[in-house]
Amino acid sequence: MTTIRFPLRAVGAPLLAAALLALAAPALRAQAPASPVGLWKNIDDETKQPKAMIRITEKDGVISGKIEKILTDKTDAVCDKCTDDRKDQPVQGMTIVSGIRKNADQPDLFDGGSILDPNNGKVYRSQMRLTEGGKKLEVRGYIGLPLLGRTQTWLREE
Repeated sequence: MTTIRFPLRAVGAPLLAAALLALAAPALRAQAPASPVGLWKNIDDETKQPKAMIRITEKDGVISGKIEKILTDKTDAVCDKCTDDRKDQPVQGMTIVSGIRKNADQPDLFDGGSILDPNNGKVYRSQMRLTEGGKKLEVRGYIGLPLLGRTQTWLREE
C-alpha cells in the first residue's frame, strides 16, 4: 500500500494556523474570567434613564469605582447627606465603590467592600457579579446579609 503525502505550501501553513486560532479564540475568551475594570453606565431605578458613568479600577487586587460623569441635569450635585469626608463634596469625581476583591470561590463574584449611595449618603456592604459575558455588572448594596438589599444592573461602556 502506497501513502500519498501532500506537502503544506508556504502559504498554506500560515492560513491553517490563522484559521485554527480564529476557531479557538472564542473558546479561550469564554474560559478567561472577565473583570469589572472599565467604564460602566448605571441606570436610575425610578426613571430607567442613564444616571452616571462609573469608572471601575483595580489596584493590588482591590477594586474601587468613581463617578466619572453625571448624565442628568444635576452635574453640580454634592453629597449633602454623606456623613464622612465626602460630605458636601461634588458627586462627580467621587469614589463610591471601595474595598471590593475577587471572590476566591466564585470567579464571577467580587465582594467584601462597600458602596455609597450619594442620594441618601448611606454606605452599604457591596458585591458585584459579572453577567452576560462581562457586558453587565450586577451591583448589590446591602445591610447585614446580601438577601437584605437591592441590585442595580450596570452596562459596560468600555
